[in-house]
Order: sequence, then structure tokens, then C-alpha cells
Amino acid sequence: MSEATMEISLSVNGEQVARTVPVRQHLVDFLRTEMGLTGSHLGCEHGVCGACSVRVDGAVVRGCLMLAVQADGAEVVTVEGLTQTGEVADLQENFVNRNAMQCGYCTPGMLITASELLRDPKPVTRAEIRDHLSGNFCRCTGYHAIVDAVEMTLNKRLEEG
Repeated sequence: MSEATMEISLSVNGEQVARTVPVRQHLVDFLRTEMGLTGSHLGCEHGVCGACSVRVDGAVVRGCLMLAVQADGAEVVTVEGLTQTGEVADLQENFVNRNAMQCGYCTPGMLITASELLRDPKPVTRAEIRDHLSGNFCRCTGYHAIVDAVEMTLNKRLEEG
């Protein structure tokens, strides 16, 4: 018995893409295998760790909980897309400066999630930054440096106004 497939058309990092995909393929698997965009990782496959985070139609979603066919007609942005546009350049620089990325496995998901907080900069506390990032797990850093990097980026963006 052959696997059911479906034709999908979507925008990935600004590029219009059409593919035939298995109907049960997760979005993050599609991005990694079909598009070669390996920034988003498949960690827990239960939507708990945040390593698979991507933006779909402007909202951060778990790529392991969304099927590729559900993204038909959508605009998908990965960490590679955020990097290409420069949207997270200052955040990436602060991640390096604060040593907020050690093994790097969680970093793309952290950048995607933090970018959501930084898109419309407004003053927030460190506790609010932690709360915003709480769906993304990091086993290496203890989060302090990650919160530092996000806070530094936010403060600089607010200062530049």
C-alpha cells in the first residue's frame, strides 16, 4: 500500500515552493529534508522542547506538531530566513557576546521565540523574558546568559527607538 501524498504550495523564507509531500510529514521534517533548512531541530517530537520552532503566518509554532500539509498556502520563516533578512543579527551577536549558545542545539528555537518578543520592542522584566522563553529548553546554559542576550538586544532596540 502506498503512502498518501498531497501537493502543497507555500512560501518558505520568501521563496514560493510547491512540492508533493506525504500527508503525515511534519513541517520541520519537510523543512529539513525537502528544503535543506536544518536550523530547526526535531528534538522531543511532542512540542515540549521548542527546538523545532518556526514562524507560520507571523506566529511562532512547533514544527513537530504541525504537518507540512497544514502549511499549504502559508508563509513559513525559519531561523535561516531571520538570519538572511538581518532581523536577528543583533540578537545573534549578543548570544555570542554573552556565551548564550553552548552546544547550539536549542539556539535556533530560542532565536525564533525571542524574535517574537523583540518584533515590537517594549520594556519587559527579566522574569517576563524568562516566561516568554519558557517553552524552549536548554540543557547547557542555565538560561541566565540567554536572558542576558535577549535583555541586551531589547534594551538596545528600545534605546535606538
